[in-house]
Amino acid sequence: MNKEIEKHNGLIKELSPELSNKIAAGEVIQRPSSVVKELLDNAIDSGADHIRVIIQNAGRTLIQVIDNGCGMSKEDIPLCFLRHATSKIHEVNDLFNIQTMGFRGEAMASISAVSQVTLKTKKFEDEMGYEYEVWGNKVKNFEPAAVDNGTSVAVRNLFYNVPARRAFLKTDATEFRHILITFQQAALANADISFELIADTDSVYNLPAGPLDQRIVEIFGKSYRASLIPVEEKTSYVNVWGYVIDPKMAKKNRGEQFLFVNNRPFYHRYILHIILNIYRQWIQPNEYPFFALFYDINPQEVDVNVHPSKLEVKFGDERSVTAFTRSIVKKALNERFNVPVIGRGESPGGKSYGDFESGFSFGKSGDTSINRSGGDSIQFPSRINFDKRRGNRESLTDELYGGFGGNPQGIPGKYNTGSIPQPEYDKGRGFWQLHDRYIISQTLTGLFIIDQHSAHKRIIYEKALQATESALPSTQQLLFPQTIEFSASDFSLLKELHPIIQKMGFNIQLLSGNTAMVLGVPADIKMGDERHLLESILQQYQDLSSQLKLKDREKVALAMANKASIPRGKKLNDMEMERLIDQLFSCKEPYLDPLEKPTIVYIPLDEIESRFR
Repeated sequence: MNKEIEKHNGLIKELSPELSNKIAAGEVIQRPSSVVKELLDNAIDSGADHIRVIIQNAGRTLIQVIDNGCGMSKEDIPLCFLRHATSKIHEVNDLFNIQTMGFRGEAMASISAVSQVTLKTKKFEDEMGYEYEVWGNKVKNFEPAAVDNGTSVAVRNLFYNVPARRAFLKTDATEFRHILITFQQAALANADISFELIADTDSVYNLPAGPLDQRIVEIFGKSYRASLIPVEEKTSYVNVWGYVIDPKMAKKNRGEQFLFVNNRPFYHRYILHIILNIYRQWIQPNEYPFFALFYDINPQEVDVNVHPSKLEVKFGDERSVTAFTRSIVKKALNERFNVPVIGRGESPGGKSYGDFESGFSFGKSGDTSINRSGGDSIQFPSRINFDKRRGNRESLTDELYGGFGGNPQGIPGKYNTGSIPQPEYDKGRGFWQLHDRYIISQTLTGLFIIDQHSAHKRIIYEKALQATESALPSTQQLLFPQTIEFSASDFSLLKELHPIIQKMGFNIQLLSGNTAMVLGVPADIKMGDERHLLESILQQYQDLSSQLKLKDREKVALAMANKASIPRGKKLNDMEMERLIDQLFSCKEPYLDPLEKPTIVYIPLDEIESRFR
């Protein structure tokens, strides 16, 4: 049969092993974080209690994972680089009872196909270890070596032989952020293992073994300590445990939502939707809370082999798992805020629990309390936004319609000019504010309406860009410098953008331990809450990176403009409006905001007159 294939002259050809290996590697190794994940999985499966990860240039130059696990024998070393060679499974039925992180036997073959790999390993009982070097699946060296117990895998020059793949890698900050998430997943799922992460000689994490809540605080910061809410429920089908967080700690960005099944990180769109939907009662639509939930379930009831990167899983009883998740998360939050439980339900295993879905409704966003029949009202947490202004319907109507709606003379067909509210128009200045959102001014041929938020965004954006070209940017020094502790991903991004941010007028000194000291801010930025300002700029920069193709300095300037500009709904006095208009017309592009949305709308007098014909 093989000879017949060799003689075949048709269009279909069998690919060479080298080419097929590179194609297969593309399915498993998509970016540096994919390498980190596979190497961490192997280190965890080796039984190690200490794992060290070393990164250089966001994984482009070096990814090294060192563990003190069981190590490998001389005979196993070459085999681990063969495709579909593994110690984790041996027959088809093993696929339905997987209890290890890795099992396909693809990782090392895929990694070595697109990089230069050096493996050093030694078993505890052996006197001598071995060093094995392979480049692009070609063995370069295999010899005995004096090495420590365990295994060290160093992956250098990722995609060196696939330039097109290397060209598609994102910025160092983006790639390192993916590595951080992968590392955090492994560290959270294995709190009994100590982990280290070193990036470009900087120690990012040094996590001793300990309980899960301690590991969360060490990864995400001390501010999480008092805000973690434990979750734990057991049934005959699935046990769910872990932590959710107080809604007040929700952030503007995703990335701190973790799900694990049998200690394996996984992504489940519907479970994420359920949890975020529960939190919507307390947080804004663009905020995302931290949570780390662990599902302990019979391996035969979950299929982890449904995704090339093993990110998605399929439960045997999806409906029960999702319903159980909804109930226990809602129960944990309700108990935290002393919200009453009404109604009963059945868990997947037959255990009774509060049916929080149908017991009551939190009400609309304007409600401030929950009323039980015959009981007192239960106040919402302070995190909920509600209108504290006048509460009666007539006064609210007066505020919205200026008294017009409550006047019996103000009905259609019976106009009374005395009942129509007159704007506070000062002819001397020629402009006024509408609904605390727009500035209106007359011209010789009509009037123009300025969006105060968009206009100020254009002003800050242009000033920030001009500052990057200035030798001495304008900075206002803080009377009391602020020391801020960032998350590891935010601090990594801050380091990358530090030269640009400094040129825009910030005075920031980078310290060790993911901390920075803010000494000054741009002269046009209002002082106060510098932590929130910087965190928002970093987050919006990340969002813009995934949406727009702009230069780094343009994205930073736009992020700063979005955060620092005058919000819609802010009352401005005469001087503030006049200054805003003067600054807007001094801009190079006064008629558009940085995203090319209009800042000014002109209405000619002819159009206004036509409305009265």
